[in-house]
Amino acid sequence: MTRLSVNKTYKLYINGQFPRSESGRSYPVTDAKGDFLANASWASRKDARDAVKAARAAFPDWSGRTAYNRSQVIYRIAEVLESRRGQFEDEIRSQEGAAASLARKAVDAAIDRLVWYAGWSDKLPQVLGGANPVAGPYFNQSTPEPSGVIAVIAPKGPLLGLVSVIAPVITSGNTCVAIASEPHPLSAITLGEVMATSDLPAGVVNLLTGPQVELAPWLASHMDVNGIDLTGVRDADLAISLEQAAAENLKRVRRSGVEDLFSAPDLDRMTTYLEIKTVWHPMGL
Repeated sequence: MTRLSVNKTYKLYINGQFPRSESGRSYPVTDAKGDFLANASWASRKDARDAVKAARAAFPDWSGRTAYNRSQVIYRIAEVLESRRGQFEDEIRSQEGAAASLARKAVDAAIDRLVWYAGWSDKLPQVLGGANPVAGPYFNQSTPEPSGVIAVIAPKGPLLGLVSVIAPVITSGNTCVAIASEPHPLSAITLGEVMATSDLPAGVVNLLTGPQVELAPWLASHMDVNGIDLTGVRDADLAISLEQAAAENLKRVRRSGVEDLFSAPDLDRMTTYLEIKTVWHPMGL
């Protein structure tokens, strides 16, 4: 008797769980040759609201942890990803038609990027903060603080692109709602499985799959989202409309051109969503 394989069901990743879209919708994902791979969940406006709610609930605990502890958690994500690298290499080859060497390079870069950001977690206050010289009998100290809930639209590159926009957001103490690459969503949910089996608290990262043209406007206009990263938005008209929607509640917006995902990361992705708090204290008290 021939055994039937158990096909993987790709769902959303919200609040540490893997729900189906409340809309019941899905869309087909094909490989580089146009052949069917799987059905991905088509997230709805309600799913986006649930993701923001989960991210907001997780923010006080995550931002309140020591920077060293956050670095340990992010490093743990890299550890689990390393242990499942074969699965990600297979998914990248099947989705993008990439050569084995390129798939291996992408997974290596994603793991190394997580480690790189983990190392920066407890160094940001030293680089961005410090004592300020003032003309008066006061101590004046500045220190960076996370902005809150950040929405990100991931670029193409199903693993490395997603890691490149999520890791800096959570390293700096923010929580995240991410829209995965529409044509390459499968590795995003597999990455959610990695996060769910690491030490990352539920709600710190939430992953939605579906058309960015439908989901992004709701996140851009959501009054409880504090910033938005438009890296994955390549349509100029959509990007402008998202910036206008974000301006309604003074969100921080990051918009960049086409980026080389394999290029070295920098601090800009972390500093964009940090606020600098300055404290004055009289001397001698």
